[in-house]
Amino acid sequence: MSAYLNELLKSKVINGWNLFWLITAPISIAIVLTMTRVDLSSAEGVSSMIQLSVRCAVPWLFLAFAASSLQVVFPGPFSRWLLRNRKIIGLCFAASMAWQLTFILWLVGIHTEYYVNDVYVLSDVVEGVAGYALLIAMVLTSFKFGRSLLSPRQWKLLHISGIYWLWVYAWSVYWFNLFYYESPAVLIDYVYYWGGLLAWGLRMMAWMKKQRKQSAAQTKTAGTSNLLLYVSGIVVVAIGLTGSSLGAAWSPQVYEFLFGFGVVESIDTFMPYFPLVPFYPIFIIMSGAFLIARSRG
Repeated sequence: MSAYLNELLKSKVINGWNLFWLITAPISIAIVLTMTRVDLSSAEGVSSMIQLSVRCAVPWLFLAFAASSLQVVFPGPFSRWLLRNRKIIGLCFAASMAWQLTFILWLVGIHTEYYVNDVYVLSDVVEGVAGYALLIAMVLTSFKFGRSLLSPRQWKLLHISGIYWLWVYAWSVYWFNLFYYESPAVLIDYVYYWGGLLAWGLRMMAWMKKQRKQSAAQTKTAGTSNLLLYVSGIVVVAIGLTGSSLGAAWSPQVYEFLFGFGVVESIDTFMPYFPLVPFYPIFIIMSGAFLIARSRG
């Protein structure tokens, strides 16, 4: 079965630029067909197209984000295929986001009053502009002519910081949909929220695996201390996952406390993601992962 899957995933149809067109063509067709059924003369209609284009883009971001880590944690035919096509998957995300940018500019340019009164938030603009700037730079440097302009270290810094920024931007949207806004979340919000968290979790697991492998060659700590670190790490990770599941139960109190300080509210108006409340459980999970990695078990 594994050999058959391996051969199947080597097919030219689902690799390289053929894969790009296989993914982006149906997305573009779906968006164009939806445009014919939506009232684009209204701001609400354009806003719905922005939402649709994002939903078409996000899965490819999460797959590109998790590609290298999946190969470390679960090596196999699929993870090798995904890693081999990571650049193409990333370009599929970029192509879908090009649709979103088109509709955003449409909304701003044609429905300016609606945008200013009902949509505009300075920190969101900073997040979005920075995200698109990073995405465009990542796309250009995915090709030889762009990559030649950067040193290997600069290229790596750009793509690591860029993919994390884009992941944070996308994933936090679904956190707010689930745990902050009053309007009820829909199924796809849950799918993308947990899918994004899983993608990040794979990166964390890959880091732990590498750390523990390196530690195995070093002198181990005493057995009791080793076990204590490991168990403590598991408990801390479990607490973080619980916090990730129950954001609506604790985040209102945290926001109320933080915004009791005037300086926090002032910074929030222009600082992207501040005060980072959606990421508190992730910080807890990271602490637990560090303890597990230190256990050297």
